[in-house]
Amino acid sequence: MHEVFINYRTGDGEKTAALLDQELSRRFGPQHIFRASKSIPPGEAYPEKLLAALRGSALLLAVVGPDWTNSRTRLNDPEDWVRREIEEAFACEVPVVPVLDGRKTNRLNKAHLPRELARLADLQSVPFDTHDTAAGVGRIGDLVAEMVPGLRDLSKDEAAPRAQDTVTNSIGDVSGTAVQSRDFTGDVGGTVIKGSHGPVHTGHGHIYQNSRHVSGGRHISGDGMTYFEGDHHGNIQHRFGEPDEREDDGR
Repeated sequence: MHEVFINYRTGDGEKTAALLDQELSRRFGPQHIFRASKSIPPGEAYPEKLLAALRGSALLLAVVGPDWTNSRTRLNDPEDWVRREIEEAFACEVPVVPVLDGRKTNRLNKAHLPRELARLADLQSVPFDTHDTAAGVGRIGDLVAEMVPGLRDLSKDEAAPRAQDTVTNSIGDVSGTAVQSRDFTGDVGGTVIKGSHGPVHTGHGHIYQNSRHVSGGRHISGDGMTYFEGDHHGNIQHRFGEPDEREDDGR
């Protein structure tokens, strides 16, 4: 379903119509924006597709270029498609917003419109400054979001942070250097830990420090005790406390 229908005349506002189509499609999804030259595939019945899309729309943007009312001869033709689309929107009670394309385009005047379109002059229009298209499409995009609240604004989804990228770290009192990081994949070498107070774990398994632990029926305790769990091959040496002065005199 196309919620937004873009009405325009070829040769007078078609570039702005294409720009609006592009930006509104990016913001709300191309399936929700109808522009005849893009949305009707070759070989499709033009009148039926166009009128069906219009009747199912929630908003019609009528792009009014500087020569729009100068084409009065065409607007006076009941078969003129620009006129027919606006008349059909009025008949189906689809809201119509005139988009005044460029600084030279003035508000519509009933005297310059056929009687069937005179209502356009009473509708609040939106100026579109072709010298600041970013602001223009942003303003119209905000208007579309307000007038068609059922549309999902994809630009807000892009701006929101993804949950899987969120990282939460918590550190209590630290003495010395502390480094926080995310997950590591592969080997990590050359690790330096400075001024640490308390256990430091750099691998898998349990750490028991300054605690009593029994393993295999054997009691292990003492100041500065460290417990190793699992098979070990080769010597394991530890040295704690201050050097014994007796080592210096040979006794």
